[in-house]
Amino acid sequence: MRFSRQVLLLQIGVVALVVGLGVALVSVLLRSTLTEQYGQRALAIAKSVAADPVVVANAAAKIPGGALEERALAVTTVNDALFVVITDDKGIRLAHPTPSEIGKPVSTPPDRALAGFDEVSAVQSGTLGLSVRSKTPIWTAGRGRVVGEVSVGFEVAQPIGAFNQLLVSTLLFAGGALLLGAGASALLNRRLRRVTHGLEPHELTELLYEREAVLHGIGEGVLAVDEATRVSVRNTEAERLLGTELPIGAAMSELELSPRLHKAVAEGRPVDNLLAVAGNRVLVINSRAVRLDDRDIGTVLTFRDRTDLDTLTRELDGIRALSDGLRAQRHEFANRLHTLYGLLQLGHHTEAVEYLQTLTDSSSARPSELGDAVADPYLQALLVAKTEQAQEKGLALKLAEDSWVPSTVTDPIAANTVIGNLVDNALHAARMGPRRPATVEVGLLAEDGTLHVSVVDSGPGVPADLRRTLFDEGVSTKIAPGHGLGLALARQAARARGGDVWLADPGEGETGALFVAKLPGMLTEDG
Repeated sequence: MRFSRQVLLLQIGVVALVVGLGVALVSVLLRSTLTEQYGQRALAIAKSVAADPVVVANAAAKIPGGALEERALAVTTVNDALFVVITDDKGIRLAHPTPSEIGKPVSTPPDRALAGFDEVSAVQSGTLGLSVRSKTPIWTAGRGRVVGEVSVGFEVAQPIGAFNQLLVSTLLFAGGALLLGAGASALLNRRLRRVTHGLEPHELTELLYEREAVLHGIGEGVLAVDEATRVSVRNTEAERLLGTELPIGAAMSELELSPRLHKAVAEGRPVDNLLAVAGNRVLVINSRAVRLDDRDIGTVLTFRDRTDLDTLTRELDGIRALSDGLRAQRHEFANRLHTLYGLLQLGHHTEAVEYLQTLTDSSSARPSELGDAVADPYLQALLVAKTEQAQEKGLALKLAEDSWVPSTVTDPIAANTVIGNLVDNALHAARMGPRRPATVEVGLLAEDGTLHVSVVDSGPGVPADLRRTLFDEGVSTKIAPGHGLGLALARQAARARGGDVWLADPGEGETGALFVAKLPGMLTEDG
């Protein structure tokens, strides 16, 4: 049997039990109350008869029948009673509905009434059958002494009949309450099926286990928000990748997350492979709107970590740039050898010597200058690669004259991220700018273990409308898609080490934009 049907039957059974107990209790109370009411009625009639002077006089004189009989029969008829019996102080009947019973002792004990006390609602059996009766003493004037008693009784059938009428009404009401309770239980059962989509408890338990296994067993971050953009489901991988806690029920607008992530949630449209920065990580975000029964119930987002891939990509780009520079140098070296060979073949020995001297002076100039200013091999390789890359594009990249880094770099990846992104943006700005020759100047300065970086270009500068949002994700002056992460990554990498990257000069004067970075702990202190 389905759980919902079990619940329905249990609810109906509970309602039926409660209604049955209520009817039984009401029945007992009704029966007792009706018996008490008829007893009080009988007592009131008996007291009115006992207060009649004729009854008092005849009872005191012990005169049977006559006036007593007439009054007793009249009261019996008017009040629809079973009997009105009058006795003397010995319990001998002076008036009775059956004349043959007059002069005989009463069939029920009169002791309490003859002792001066009322007896109320006694269910007793006498000569006229079972009845509800009450008895009261007959007092002489001034309550001098008891000269008899008056007993008034009603047939038991009378309170039983009234009880049956009330019981029928009670049963009708109980039946209505039972039907109402059963209907409410049925509606509740229907609501339960609708809320649980017809699933049984064991199926819900299995779904819970499966959900926990899927959420916490996959290598991707999962975040689900409801239609009000409140967090409804998340796994630990999502919190790890986003670098923040995601409390259940928290509004997304209150969480410090990537602007791109907020935008993806707010729009509610499907998003594929959206790149966003979270801390030091580059995440790939995919989102899907969830609908159930033609109703929007929220959005599910998944996150994949692309940090390692981006790190390898940047390293590969550096190696590719270095290899391109070496290839260009190889071609240039081959051309110079051919020229030298031609001079020697033609017999121009003096010119060959001068040409060789010129080559030696020019090739040793830049390496010796760079080597004196920057001792770290990683920074040297990066600057050489970027210099060759700039030359291929017709640009000039030079090291600032006041640059001085005598120690080595402790985190080449972070340095490559910050300096490489700043130089790449500067080269792009210089190439797109109106000034010629297009130049980029890099300044590197060591202060204890802190590396200070400055990059200035000859480009047009940063537009005024981009200066406040320049470091936000997706903000870029480049037209091609897929850009807008370089500066955000550079700032995140610097801030992760306690430093920062900022725009020192937007470039409104004779030069382009000036970016400055501070990287604490980037250098060893042995230099």
